[in-house]
Amino acid sequence: MWNKGIWGWMFFDWAAQPFFTVVTTFIFGPYFISRMSADPVAGQAAWGYGVAFAGIIIAILSPALGSIADKTGARKPWIGFFAIIKIISLSLLWYAEPGSGYVWVLLAFICASVAAEFSIVFNDSMMPRLIPASHIGRVSNFAWGLGYLAGMIVLIFVVTCLAASPETGKTLIGIEPLWHLDALKGEDARITGPIAALWYLIFILPMFIFTPDQEKGMGLKAAIGEGLAELKETLHEVRKKAALFRFLIARMIYQDGVNALLALGGGFAAAMFGWSITEIGLFGIILNVVAIFGCWFASYVDSWFGSKWVVVVSLVLLLIATLGIVSTGPDYTLYGLVHFPPDSNTGLFSSGGEKAYLAFGMLIGIAFGPVQASSRSWFARSVEPHEAGRYFGIYALAGRATSFLAPFLVASMTAASGSPRLGIAVLVLFFVAGLYLAVRTPYPAKNPV
Repeated sequence: MWNKGIWGWMFFDWAAQPFFTVVTTFIFGPYFISRMSADPVAGQAAWGYGVAFAGIIIAILSPALGSIADKTGARKPWIGFFAIIKIISLSLLWYAEPGSGYVWVLLAFICASVAAEFSIVFNDSMMPRLIPASHIGRVSNFAWGLGYLAGMIVLIFVVTCLAASPETGKTLIGIEPLWHLDALKGEDARITGPIAALWYLIFILPMFIFTPDQEKGMGLKAAIGEGLAELKETLHEVRKKAALFRFLIARMIYQDGVNALLALGGGFAAAMFGWSITEIGLFGIILNVVAIFGCWFASYVDSWFGSKWVVVVSLVLLLIATLGIVSTGPDYTLYGLVHFPPDSNTGLFSSGGEKAYLAFGMLIGIAFGPVQASSRSWFARSVEPHEAGRYFGIYALAGRATSFLAPFLVASMTAASGSPRLGIAVLVLFFVAGLYLAVRTPYPAKNPV
């Protein structure tokens, strides 16, 4: 059904997602929060500030890079340049030993995050020229599902072959960790940086080999001048396009909540339940399995009912899930309305609170892929192919303009109250406001409001 150029484009998501899965969300991030600092509250605050600072850089520079890319034409050289930065930065995370000081670790993570997001801008801007409008929603969700499948594969590898139990020294399948990794030194978590870097290096190649790029345009120096001038014009245009502007504001708000939930939710669970790398990894695997099927099902729903329908339903599920996880403790859920008997077992996820958290986590798994994939296709249907680069730069801005705000507020509320639960609860506001604006936005976002 799809040619090799489209498949190559989809493989970008396959290549890129393990970074977000094993580094940002489920393995390295929780390790940073719980192990690199003696105080999990301080760890969550530091990680939140790191995510926020990366978001500020992305928000400032993404629109300018998108406009410049429209002038230079070709997207692949930009993706290649940022791939080098991402691969080097991820490789450095191997040296993030417990107690080694986390400022330089945050800097490496920030560089990797910025490079990853800039690459996404250029990859996404290929969509309107590469994919027929009738297939955009299906391709976008299917590619996102491929990404989660890749993340799950890497996560399973880490949990079954690398992450050892502190008590037994064995992995989940009862073997010694490969390469004699020492869990006490955090090597099972630190290795995820180099693994994500190697995966990205290998699987980004199909996009470079098979996906057609635009013809080369003007030189870089001239493109910078004209691109920046065009960016100013584009920002004025967007404000005059009421429907598109409302969509971008809605996405700016709810995507901020999604980013913070993915970056901080795993660490929140690890600190509350005392989960090891194995338990965090299994939690991530469960979420990714659900996310894969959620995206692939949403790829059809998007074609049947449209991207807006998928986005709105996904936001409702994320709102319910966030309320659920912040209402859950080791022996209760729903703010104490449901209590669980004391847990006398030592098995994985044996307490009632953990099972409730898993249930709410599965709602996140169903929703967080489709809300992002269908937002991408909603926007792609709302802009013209010749303006895709500069508008997808604005799209990235909308996803990152306030991306520092949610993690900053979570970190600040956590630090001020001493309660990670109150910190995560801030995200409810982002989903409520984003949902309200999304419901009131036309589809596609071309029509007057």
